Amino acid sequence: MNTTRLVGLGLAVVLSCVGALLFSVEIPANADTADLTYATDTATVVPGSTVDLTMTLTNTQTTGIRFVYQSIQPTWDTARQGDLKYTLVACDAAGDPCKDTARLGLDYAVPLAPGASRTVTLTYRVAPDSACGRTLSFSSYLYYEYGGGLYSTSDTYQSPEIRVACPPPHG
Repeated sequence: MNTTRLVGLGLAVVLSCVGALLFSVEIPANADTADLTYATDTATVVPGSTVDLTMTLTNTQTTGIRFVYQSIQPTWDTARQGDLKYTLVACDAAGDPCKDTARLGLDYAVPLAPGASRTVTLTYRVAPDSACGRTLSFSSYLYYEYGGGLYSTSDTYQSPEIRVACPPPHG
C-alpha cells in the first residue's frame, strides 16, 4: 500500500471519529423549554387593595436545575402610566421571605429535580390615591442551568394584565 492511500485512509478514520463524537452528545429532551407560569388571585383591583402575582417554575428537563436567576420589572406600558401608583408589600418564596426585593432578583431553592416546581408570590398594593382605569403588568427574565451546568436556557415572560378599576361611587 502506498503512503498517499494510508494518509487518506487515516484522515477518513479521524474525520469519522470526530463526526461520531459530535453527533453522539445527548441533549436533554426539553432543552429549550423553560416552564414559568403566572397566576393572579384577581384580574381586577381597585385603588387601596392588593393583588397577588404567583410565578411557578417547573423543571421540565430530564436533569436537575442547579442555578436559577429571575428578574421582574413593570412592563413599558405599566411604567409609562405615571399616575398608576403601586408598591410591593410582600414577597414569599415557598414559605420563606425573598432575599432581595429591592432589586427583585428572585431566588428559587435549588437543586430543582426533574418534574419538581418552586413558587414565588409577589403581593402588590395599589395606592388609595392611584389613578383607576389603568393596567398593571410585569415582564420577567428567567435564566437557568441544568444538566450539571452543561446546558442553560433563558427567556422573557409576560405576566397577566391586572386591571385597576375605578371604585363604585358612594351613594
